[in-house]
Amino acid sequence: MLDKVVAAGYDVDHGLTRVPDGIEGEAHVDAGQIAELKAMGVRILGENERFTWSDVADGGFRAAGARAAQPLAQPAQVTEANAATVRVVRADWFTTKGQGFLYVEARTTEGGQANPIVLMQLENDSGVGTPFGSARTMSRFVDSGQYMFHRNLFKLDARPDQIRVTSSTGGVTTGKVSNWLEGAPPPLTDNPGYRSDFIDGYKHPQQLFSRAEEIARQYPDIAEIVYLPHKTNGYQRKAQATIGGTGQAAVVVSSAAWGHEGGNDVTVEFVERPGASLPLGVDVSGKAVRVLLAKDANGALASTAAQVAAALETQSQGLVDRAHPYRSNAGTGLVVPTSAPVALSDFLDQKRVGAPEGEVPRGEATIPVLRIGKHRDGRNPGVLIQAQDHAREWVPATTTLETAERLVHNYKTDQETKKIVQNTDIFLVLSNNPDGANYSFYNYASQRKNLTNHCEDANADPDRRNSWGVDLNRNYRVGSGHDGYAGGSTVCTSGTYQGPEKLSEPESKNIVWLVEKYSNIKFMMSVHSNGGQLFWQPGAYIADGRVTTPRPPLGDEAFYWQSAGRILSQVKAYRETVVTPENVGGSSDVLYSSAGNVREDMYHTYGIYSFGWEVGGSIYNPATGNWQGGSFQPAWEGNPALVSGHSETMEYANGIMEMFRIAAEWGKDKKKPTSELVPGGGRYTGSVDVRFETSEPATIYYTTDGSRPTLQSPRYQATEFREPGQVFRVTGTTTFRWFSVDASGNVEKGYDPEKNGRNYRSATVTIVK
Repeated sequence: MLDKVVAAGYDVDHGLTRVPDGIEGEAHVDAGQIAELKAMGVRILGENERFTWSDVADGGFRAAGARAAQPLAQPAQVTEANAATVRVVRADWFTTKGQGFLYVEARTTEGGQANPIVLMQLENDSGVGTPFGSARTMSRFVDSGQYMFHRNLFKLDARPDQIRVTSSTGGVTTGKVSNWLEGAPPPLTDNPGYRSDFIDGYKHPQQLFSRAEEIARQYPDIAEIVYLPHKTNGYQRKAQATIGGTGQAAVVVSSAAWGHEGGNDVTVEFVERPGASLPLGVDVSGKAVRVLLAKDANGALASTAAQVAAALETQSQGLVDRAHPYRSNAGTGLVVPTSAPVALSDFLDQKRVGAPEGEVPRGEATIPVLRIGKHRDGRNPGVLIQAQDHAREWVPATTTLETAERLVHNYKTDQETKKIVQNTDIFLVLSNNPDGANYSFYNYASQRKNLTNHCEDANADPDRRNSWGVDLNRNYRVGSGHDGYAGGSTVCTSGTYQGPEKLSEPESKNIVWLVEKYSNIKFMMSVHSNGGQLFWQPGAYIADGRVTTPRPPLGDEAFYWQSAGRILSQVKAYRETVVTPENVGGSSDVLYSSAGNVREDMYHTYGIYSFGWEVGGSIYNPATGNWQGGSFQPAWEGNPALVSGHSETMEYANGIMEMFRIAAEWGKDKKKPTSELVPGGGRYTGSVDVRFETSEPATIYYTTDGSRPTLQSPRYQATEFREPGQVFRVTGTTTFRWFSVDASGNVEKGYDPEKNGRNYRSATVTIVK
């Protein structure tokens, strides 16, 4: 349904929310569009009808006897342990603004059952040793026809120690509650003398780029500018006019020159001459184009819109290079004279109320990248921060500039900042869509895409100008809509238009150029707003069967989660903003499929740890007891405790600074991981369930057939997405051989899997019958 709505040209806001029975989002529509949406099957909500988790316990249901799922095959005498009918995926406790919350995900092996739908009941205790109570029915989450899990978020005044989940088909399990974003170290802003809060308002691209170049001039020992090679379309358009209404007699005219280069000076006039049997002609004087309309033998006007359009294209002496009937019209109507010459316009001279002063430069634009690091020679891990792929998202740009200011101003006085600058190589793209951003500032605040117009005649008239452009975060190569993945549109006026081909846009080509030229880039964050999410791969799926792009190995997944906890803890430290666990993880698992996104390409093509970040989102309001949503351009000062551009800029800059620290530590990490088979080798009666555990996020390669483990051996996997590692049931004597590799590439015990080494780990599980 989301794809249908987007394909129909509706600009659905980025802050989409998964709810149990669908997806909630916002769109700016009129009464006619509301009727069209309803006809498509979309439910229109009232102003106060947003989904909220229930805080009221219900009666629940009684459970019958437990049942087990069929095991999955594994090598030798090892099988996947019989999965419990019900498993707890995660149970997280957090506090914000003085209120406690419990978030739970649980999965049943029978969750895909549709008739009857399997219900899940959640209970929690009130602390260690207290009984379970407060039974609630959990919400079932289904995506693209596939059961995902059941989940709930609800208020609690006391931290529970355990939860109990019961299925209506009989399964029951308990799980321990973990802390989410608790006990984090203080942010850098708490350091004595640390300077922050440099940004005083939203910045358009000229201000962003000017400041980046000034920083490079001010701090040449640690900063420089890298200019990206592919120039953007520019803040420029051809001058246009639609002449003759919108019917079969209407003609859409576009200048050959850009508006600011003479197109705006062109006028077109349809002229009736006295007489009969007159041919259609075009007269040009300077920038004035006069179409001399044809007449038949009776002296009646005889030029159709299609004929006039053809004459303009061929006889305007190069002033008009595109003319056509209006939209899908055949142009069969007879054109009538205009009352006066019609001036063409690029419609870029209308300054939006409240926009900053100053004329926007026209012509193709070159995007500068601010590079910060003491050693910019490839020795240190590179971190790429890419802001404002989507034009209307103003906070990501100010957040990224704030991090730059913190780095250069604190380098000489703060030891933690000095470590970052000396041990990382940071690339900051303050606005990856300057043309669209300027259009958002000065013409149409809700502009999402760039300004490249790929629309054919049916969508090329000036009334469609706010819908032109390519969604840059759908224009990459991996998991692309061109390959059948969901979430990218082929409709040029759609908010998620993926472009005519992969990497069709200079902005996306630039990012590929950057990571290929600077191969030391190992971390990447694409910063967006305003959903309040932090995610990674998989980011896209083929809708039929919900076939995702490849999932990261369990070790990479664990590293993503560990990094996310650190980053989001620093966000919380500013004003207790909590990005909830339901909004963290593989983006296609927690949100929706976004075909052709940049994260997918960076990770799968170049091995770069690639995050997508939706800053902003919902903030808990203790005054109302509800979560309050954000916007793309919240008031800069606003309510500092709730939604404001300034607060979002500062708190998310905290998070990006933590990502720099993660990268610096990653680059210095030489410690080899360790791993264990639990409960380990030894003699067991009957059968035994075993699993692997690691000392840090690491990928395990193992064998059970007596062979030496290599990088081509089976990888230890998660039981299911968003779950811990699989559990093996050993029914016959088996020797496990394995090694682990951490996120920095350190191999356990220094084992070389490509050579004939023998210092891998080994344990034999002996089963006594």
